[in-house]
Amino acid sequence: MLILLPPSESKTAPASGDPLDLAALGLPALTASRAQLMTELAAVSARDDALQLLGVGPSLAADVARNRVLRSAPAAPALEVYTGVLYDALDAGSLAGPARTAADESLLVVSALWGAVRPTDRIPAYRLAMGAALPGTGRLSTWWRPRLTPVLDELAAEQVVVDCRSAAYAAAWKPPAARTVTVRVEQQKPDGSRAVVSHHAKHTRGLVARALCEHRGGGGELHTVEQVQDALAAHWTVELRNPTKRAAGVLTVLLPR
Repeated sequence: MLILLPPSESKTAPASGDPLDLAALGLPALTASRAQLMTELAAVSARDDALQLLGVGPSLAADVARNRVLRSAPAAPALEVYTGVLYDALDAGSLAGPARTAADESLLVVSALWGAVRPTDRIPAYRLAMGAALPGTGRLSTWWRPRLTPVLDELAAEQVVVDCRSAAYAAAWKPPAARTVTVRVEQQKPDGSRAVVSHHAKHTRGLVARALCEHRGGGGELHTVEQVQDALAAHWTVELRNPTKRAAGVLTVLLPR
């Protein structure tokens, strides 16, 4: 099983620790692309129009400034750097034993800067969104797609893929449709209709990722999309639209009103 997560826009900058070792990151086929993008990002972040190019406001100037020293800044495991609603719900730090092993093996964060990182990959805090377009690369989802596709296609071979990414990050790589389900979160309204809820969706996707890691850590089988549905049905009302050869399936988690 492979669980795809988006990064968080907010990140916790490590206060101490060894700096980034680019060659030590997982998926080493991406090392050259990561190095190229780090150089480009440092140059862009030193420009007078850096905030405009990166699509952020003045309150994030300090975050952008950190982009200039990524090679020397302290690094920490990715799941300690990424914070926010989804990662708070995942609460990976409280997973222990087989469940934590399952998380380390199953989770993959698709990143605008690193392409994709595993939970144990040590990275510094940075500011870059997949929707940004840099002068030397253009839109990052388009730039990453041909670089990520062969690497992640190989990684995902024969695995069921549970896609919890947002649209911008989903654009960077399309998993094999027949073995993929995207996670959709809806809430029942008082009149019986349903609504998509963005804040609760992030929170629930974090809980979904945690529940699947705990299920796998407990010895549960997760080799098919039906087994993923069954694992989540222990916690929520879950509807499955099966994948086809051309289109990923959809797992809809229905929250009570």
